Amino acid sequence: MTRDEVFGLIRDVMVRLFELRPEAVTLGARLVEDLELDSIDAIDMLVELQAKTDKRIDEDELKKLRTVEDVVSLAAGYLPNA
Repeated sequence: MTRDEVFGLIRDVMVRLFELRPEAVTLGARLVEDLELDSIDAIDMLVELQAKTDKRIDEDELKKLRTVEDVVSLAAGYLPNA
């Protein structure tokens, strides 16, 4: 999976889970400030990422995420060929 494909996957998940407009989910978008996500949203995203990657993602890694690009980088580390 390429990095662009990972971004598309993450964007689709965020649009579906959090009812965001696709154009709002950019690599530079900040999760809290721009997309207004909260800690419950972070848990929902963690569950979804674990399902997509078939890997357990440490909650401490999730706490470090600030932007959509951070989420893409994390997910890419768990997916082959990303």
